Amino acid sequence: MNIILGLVMAAVGALITIKSEAMLNMFGRVGFFEKYLGTEGGSRLGYKLLGILIFFIGVMIATNVIGDFMYWLLSPLINAGRGGG
Repeated sequence: MNIILGLVMAAVGALITIKSEAMLNMFGRVGFFEKYLGTEGGSRLGYKLLGILIFFIGVMIATNVIGDFMYWLLSPLINAGRGGG
């Protein structure tokens, strides 16, 4: 099941990245993207970054490494309560 979900997510992420102009025409400009990415393409760049993020999350789910990645990403917060030493 993880393989199918991951491949679907990867395909959706790739489509969002490739068709960022169509996404802009369908959903319009996003204020957050325009404010923080306005000098480098604004909403188009934001849609591309979102598509790339979805693609990589889908690949991690399909290859079953999402758990290890999330542990690595959150390990500073998880280990913070144990005391340094």
